[in-house]
Amino acid sequence: MTLISIVVPTYNEADSIPILAERLGTALAGRAFELVVVDDGSPDGTAEIAAALAPRLPVRVVRRPGKAGLASAVLAGFADARGDVLVVMDADLSHPAETVPALVDALDRGADLAVGSRYVAGGGTADWPLSRRVVSRVACLIGHTLVPVHDATSGFFALRRAVIDGTALNPIGFKIGFEVIARARTKRIVEVPYTFRDREHGRSKFGRREIGQYLLQLGQIARDKVLRRI
Repeated sequence: MTLISIVVPTYNEADSIPILAERLGTALAGRAFELVVVDDGSPDGTAEIAAALAPRLPVRVVRRPGKAGLASAVLAGFADARGDVLVVMDADLSHPAETVPALVDALDRGADLAVGSRYVAGGGTADWPLSRRVVSRVACLIGHTLVPVHDATSGFFALRRAVIDGTALNPIGFKIGFEVIARARTKRIVEVPYTFRDREHGRSKFGRREIGQYLLQLGQIARDKVLRRI
């Protein structure tokens, strides 16, 4: 049975991580999986709470000494993960655990990369103000010019480890999904619809700095695509 490694970066997610772990356990019943929590020194005890789940659920914790960023946390999780199938999702319950089986099933049907998408039929967003919806939609439309998916900024995706083995990924900002979509060695990418819900616990970490990093990332990927064509 293929082992599914679910990589979840955390910073101050003490309230949500037990709920996420329980929901994953239910959604993936009968499948072999591990939840790899990569914690950036959360002062609220996220790492300790996650580790305490291990007797009941397949949870492992990668502890990092400080807040080094979501993208680098995901790459640290990839390095520590034991599975050949890797799933990335947020800890704040905005990505539904119940959609993870559909992402994995898409790989089983031949996809190299399955992206959870808000912007295909059946997908959507909930509880977002209009300003946030507009920013997200514009960001995805710009990203779509560089990658073949409608939800270019999705942080919810599954892939076979083989498509990134030996690939240099730049751990910049929040949008590691965009980086993976742009640089992984894929022949077939599919989008799986889901409804994004705003975090139920804690405070959003999205801000102007993340927008600036995304713009920088767009520029780097566009530059690299041009250089490959020369």
